[in-house]
Amino acid sequence: MNNTTKSWGIVGGGMLGMQLANRLAQQGHQVTILEAGSAPGGLAAAWEIGGQRWDKFYHVILLSDTTLRGLLDELGLGGELQWVEARSGFYTGGNLYSMSNTIEFLKFPPLSLIDKLRLGATIFYASKVKDWERLEGQHVGAWLEKWSGRNTFDKIWLPLLRAKLGDNYRHTSAAFIWATIQRMYAARRTGLKKEMFGYVKGGYARILESFTRHLLAKGVRIVTDFKARSIYAESEGRVVAENQAGEALEFDEVIVTVPSAIAAEICPGISTSERDRHQQVEYLGVICASVLLKKSISPFYVTNITDPTPFTGLIEMSNIVGPAHFGGHSLVYLPKYVKKSDPIFRWSDEEVGVHFRDSLLGMYSHISEEDILSVQVARAPNVFALSTIHYSRKLPPVSTSVPGLHILNSAHIVNGTLNVNETLQLADRELPGILSRARRPVTANSSHE
Repeated sequence: MNNTTKSWGIVGGGMLGMQLANRLAQQGHQVTILEAGSAPGGLAAAWEIGGQRWDKFYHVILLSDTTLRGLLDELGLGGELQWVEARSGFYTGGNLYSMSNTIEFLKFPPLSLIDKLRLGATIFYASKVKDWERLEGQHVGAWLEKWSGRNTFDKIWLPLLRAKLGDNYRHTSAAFIWATIQRMYAARRTGLKKEMFGYVKGGYARILESFTRHLLAKGVRIVTDFKARSIYAESEGRVVAENQAGEALEFDEVIVTVPSAIAAEICPGISTSERDRHQQVEYLGVICASVLLKKSISPFYVTNITDPTPFTGLIEMSNIVGPAHFGGHSLVYLPKYVKKSDPIFRWSDEEVGVHFRDSLLGMYSHISEEDILSVQVARAPNVFALSTIHYSRKLPPVSTSVPGLHILNSAHIVNGTLNVNETLQLADRELPGILSRARRPVTANSSHE
């Protein structure tokens, strides 16, 4: 081993940790992923519902997701991408409307023609803005009301903001809606002017299985059921990762990819300033019910909802993947984005499932209780960081005051939305800087343990 090769520990085996391990292994480093769960994957993991295996949380691939598509090529899955034109719906005032093209938008009853023109102008203007940092200083509500008008804000933007952010929208910056619109427009800039969504047969379960085999073939070690309790530097200068059972592994460098609040707890040696910055990152979590039905809800992949419902939207995955992948049935996701302090996180899965199911049945008269085959509830307390005012100025540094210890997580996505493509881009963007700041190895014969 030459003196530029190091042993690296990656705490957290989600897509971010896996991509960091992939890139480090490509450069000849020894890499160990330490994952708290039984398998790598994080929020991209799969499960079984009604005898069908699919993603625990909903994911889709856009034509503009070039980094993700590049990884799929690397894994030998690029040629298996299937593309489908997606349709979108809007549920408001107890009625379901199609909002999949310009004509349908112009016919949308809840808004006047002037309202629609202002809404369209707002979206178009946001798609052209390049200086996203300027938007970080403006509240999203005030910015949208200024550009779209009060009526459009009250009838469209406010319900959607509350659905995605709850009352947290009040201290969220306009950079949030900018990032959302940018991703939507990026998909349309690919040339087709349509929303084309992609998937790999077998979903993320297949992607993760291929990614895992790819990493193992590169010599990456994957340690599961390793819930980190403490990450610290020892007197000899190496970095130790210790789990709840007291097992300790030593590395030249460690990258912690878990959410900031957890990172602050398990990295006791970081400075007070760094700890405060991590603890000040506000996360939204998600409660997501997966519902398997005998029949389709609607022809739409995404249905935006402005009426009061316990879930924030409706995603009918079988309108992208096709019912054949789910035994001829329909798979619907019902997500609700809330902080982990919200009382719903203390509800049982059965309570959440019944509440969401009853609301769904109340919305769609052609669906009865007999049509519902299975309801399963997934939950994640730390999904994405809120883009608060001047958010990018408050982030902690990636490389910490502890030599050899780096903390990189989804909170460092400052001008995008949380999705797999952005996560992979984060790894590729930040790793060169981490490598440049990494110490020289303690010995030329550093090992994983």
